[in-house]
Amino acid sequence: MVIFLDFDGVLHPEPCFREEQLFCFLPRFEQVMRQFPLIDIVVSSTWRETDDLLTLRKHFSSDIAGRIIGVTPTWRDLPELLERGCDYPREIEIRAWMRREREPWEEWIAVDDRPYWFRPFSKNLIVCNSRTGFDDNASRALTRKLQSLEHCRA
Repeated sequence: MVIFLDFDGVLHPEPCFREEQLFCFLPRFEQVMRQFPLIDIVVSSTWRETDDLLTLRKHFSSDIAGRIIGVTPTWRDLPELLERGCDYPREIEIRAWMRREREPWEEWIAVDDRPYWFRPFSKNLIVCNSRTGFDDNASRALTRKLQSLEHCRA
């Protein structure tokens, strides 16, 4: 199981005008992840385009940082998909990562504030409000989703 994590609008509000607000919702996300210690995290945020994996991990607590195993490719680096069109860029990036790194049928969840970057009604998406980020609603939704997937595997 893999969680694909956006930063802007999820781990802090978007827009985020004050530096002290950066990653203000991260503790709530980490609290959920600690309940599910076997789940890997992949960064799907645009921050991956400017920061390397080591720098991205530095924003997280050490126990969670060690579970961040990679970043998704950007849709611009997927020429085979550009030829066919790129209607849902974040989902395409995630599916490309899954094809390269895991089995494409393995379960995954994206936590993002832009549902229009995914196919409509995606069962894999936990949508955050850009202004409130990973709030109580998103926390409950992710926890329920992870519990139900965990229950299905048991």
